[in-house]
Amino acid sequence: MIYKFVLGVAIAFLLAAFNFPQLGPHLLSALYNVYPDSFPGLALLLLRVSVGGLFILHGYPKITHLRQWAESLKMPVFLCFLSAASMLGGGIFLIVGFLTLLGTLPILCSMIFAIYLHIAGNKPFVAQDPYLIPPDQYQGANGQGEPPSWEKAFMYCVMLIAIAVLGPGAYSLDALIFGS
Repeated sequence: MIYKFVLGVAIAFLLAAFNFPQLGPHLLSALYNVYPDSFPGLALLLLRVSVGGLFILHGYPKITHLRQWAESLKMPVFLCFLSAASMLGGGIFLIVGFLTLLGTLPILCSMIFAIYLHIAGNKPFVAQDPYLIPPDQYQGANGQGEPPSWEKAFMYCVMLIAIAVLGPGAYSLDALIFGS
């Protein structure tokens, strides 16, 4: 997680050095440098906390069972570690609204890669309703679950892009630190 902070600070100083001081700190928080309050701010808070919480729920089991996850994906453990750590760390950053843009970008990369894996595996965008699939054709992991598709990863990408562009809103540490 510290790499995100160091990278963001380096980018902010670089932009400040090239006469973009108003843009530098905002690249740590969002692509849009306004922190909406009132109803839009509450909506961003709800979105940010929900997405952050979901990524903590997705990242924690992956990081605690890293080898099994890497073997199931047939991916190097290091790449799986980066993905799980970005979900876990980025989720925490999203919940508190700190370095929001830098928290969303690694998770977004992970979700784009998840979409790629699903498409490469010929998985559909929206899976058939699990209740309509005959039991002998799909049981899911450990006999339960839903059929694989890439709609969930796509929706996470949409939500992460919205947070990255609109920012964390007024009810965040970013607004407290970088807001004017």
